[in-house]
Amino acid sequence: MHAGSVMAAGDGKGTMTAQHHLYDAIVIGAGIQGCFTAYHLAKHKKRVLLLEQFLLPHSRGSSHGQSRIIRRAYPEDFYTQMMDECYRMWAQLEKETGTQLHRQTGLLLLGRKENQELKTIQATLSRHGVKHQCLQPEQLKQRFPNIRLATGEIGLLDESGGILYADKALRVLQDVIRQEGGIVRDGEKVLEIKPGQLVMVKTPAGSYQAKSLIITAGPWANRLLQPWGLSLPTQTLRINVCYWREKVPGCYDVAQAFPCFLSLEKNLGSHHVYGLPSREYPGLMKVCYHHGNKADPEERDCPAALSDILDVQILRSFVSEHLPDLESEPAIMERCMYTNTPDEHFVLDRHPKYDNIIIGAGFSGHGFKLSPVVGKILYELSMKLTPSYDLTPFRISRFSN
Repeated sequence: MHAGSVMAAGDGKGTMTAQHHLYDAIVIGAGIQGCFTAYHLAKHKKRVLLLEQFLLPHSRGSSHGQSRIIRRAYPEDFYTQMMDECYRMWAQLEKETGTQLHRQTGLLLLGRKENQELKTIQATLSRHGVKHQCLQPEQLKQRFPNIRLATGEIGLLDESGGILYADKALRVLQDVIRQEGGIVRDGEKVLEIKPGQLVMVKTPAGSYQAKSLIITAGPWANRLLQPWGLSLPTQTLRINVCYWREKVPGCYDVAQAFPCFLSLEKNLGSHHVYGLPSREYPGLMKVCYHHGNKADPEERDCPAALSDILDVQILRSFVSEHLPDLESEPAIMERCMYTNTPDEHFVLDRHPKYDNIIIGAGFSGHGFKLSPVVGKILYELSMKLTPSYDLTPFRISRFSN
């Protein structure tokens, strides 16, 4: 802990009273983006406070659960370019903490040969020298016999694709932040933010001051921003995370070299379907619809609505048609939140009025893998350093064009 770090008096029952203390930066929200932001700040010896409204670990936001897909396969050059550094940073974090956070399985993209998105992704991979294979129907059947293809469907295998162990990543990041002298305080909901040359953040435990503030609050970001007249055009969605039982144990198992997959065809619904090989729950494969239904983040655990039921019906049809060795009824359903922007690109920018308030938001269900670089960018913005990447695709001003 840094000299002069926050002193707190407790009553022995977990209630804390925080004294005023000046930090270099306060980060609000301890999901993966906030954790990597605080990690970069702490690594650069900045006095950082990471605030989380829920007790850690929790499953109320967008970063919980055991697994996420990692990939270089994107239509956009800027994401594929950012992923180079992300892979290096994930590997560095593994080395630093002695914890495996990543498993390479490959990512199989499925689509008809005329699918424009598939063509664009292949071109992006080629431009960036990413190892990939184009698999014709017969090659696909031979290599992955447990996938049933639609007529005219081909495969594109991003060999660098794989699985990130999400819950482990959050845990080790929070450990490193503390080891580097950062403060992590959970169960502290932000009640008030006062902008100024020094930003004041008030929680039930007291008040904190910082030279800069970074908001990585996921679906709660707009609630923090609206008092100062800024509302991002984001939509919070409740996602059904579904796990499907293998008819024959092991047939979709990561140990059998079954890949992650992403179906680019939208004939069943208007969004992609993706899946990860069985590992989290033995004998269960994660297959999800990359979309959800509008929901207030405080109502995440409300009973399923008709729209939830329709999403699961889309998945049932997909599983029956494409993954014949899975049962066609989900064995487990969990919930997650997406915070989507209209173009599904992130917001990484300064507040238009207060240049020491930085916003990381709108990760649209694909931000976890990119969090090492997102955290680096938010650190750079908060310290008024030149960003490492062109932030044009991520500016707030794009929504007013």
